[in-house]
Amino acid sequence: MRRLWAVTLVVAFALSAGPIRAQDGLVTGTLKTIRDRGTILIGYRDAAPPFSFLNKGGQPVGFSIDLCHAIAAKIAATLNSDLLEPNAPEWQTGIRIKYVPVAADARLPMLVAGTIDLECSSTTANAERAKTIAFSPVFFLAGTKLLVPNGSSVASYRDLGGKTIVVGAGTTNSQVIHRLAASVTPPITVAEAPTLNAAYDLLAAGQADAFASDDILLTGFRATRPDGKRFRVAGDYLSYEPYAIGYRRNDPALADLVRLGFQELAGEGQLDALYTRWFVDRLPTGETIDLPMSAQLTEMYRALGQPD
Repeated sequence: MRRLWAVTLVVAFALSAGPIRAQDGLVTGTLKTIRDRGTILIGYRDAAPPFSFLNKGGQPVGFSIDLCHAIAAKIAATLNSDLLEPNAPEWQTGIRIKYVPVAADARLPMLVAGTIDLECSSTTANAERAKTIAFSPVFFLAGTKLLVPNGSSVASYRDLGGKTIVVGAGTTNSQVIHRLAASVTPPITVAEAPTLNAAYDLLAAGQADAFASDDILLTGFRATRPDGKRFRVAGDYLSYEPYAIGYRRNDPALADLVRLGFQELAGEGQLDALYTRWFVDRLPTGETIDLPMSAQLTEMYRALGQPD
């Protein structure tokens, strides 16, 4: 609860600051880059349902993608331009969205380098990462748990002594599991897979005894993989992971638009509607996550302006 109120206070403080308006001829930073380039680069992950994944047509969709679309729309409006989807006709003028795939271990460097403008997936906002990039208000609370076969006796990471846990490279889950592995006798072997899809595949093939990731992502794998019901989510929370949209630091005009975008989504009731779309209703791929909003997240959205 103390952690929840700390996050809520940070959000409330951020909203208390007045908006910084971009004026004609004085557009700088990321906004100028987007205007000059004519595109906004949205970084996405292809296997992080329901936040960022590919639909049956191979297009990026998800809760985080929708949030980034709202931010992109505010950026385009500030630049007096229309926001165009990637497949819009070439003759149409405006700011065109371009989707850029990112890997867990490359997403932050890509943001810093300007390869993407918004990082839209399931990224944890923490103090260490905030030294490198900036974050939107928190929009989801997750935590590290384990995915194990249904017949497994594993109820905790402590039951995995001498066994193998697979994690996604470059994730906060990897950091947590590496810290805990040596505390078990015999030690846990930690295998790093290049993607979460690859990590799941190792578990499904019997080459790992558990897959450690955020609980909601593990739930997503159970829901969207054909063999997902062979597995269950197990164990206590090994970490807490507040999700946020990433963007470049030291860019007050962009920071203002990101903050206002979230404030408007909350005030218009859209945060709640988008949550229902991606966590309660049927996904574009046909499955359901079936996860009603928690009391903690409800209070966080209310702090952002969500009506009762």
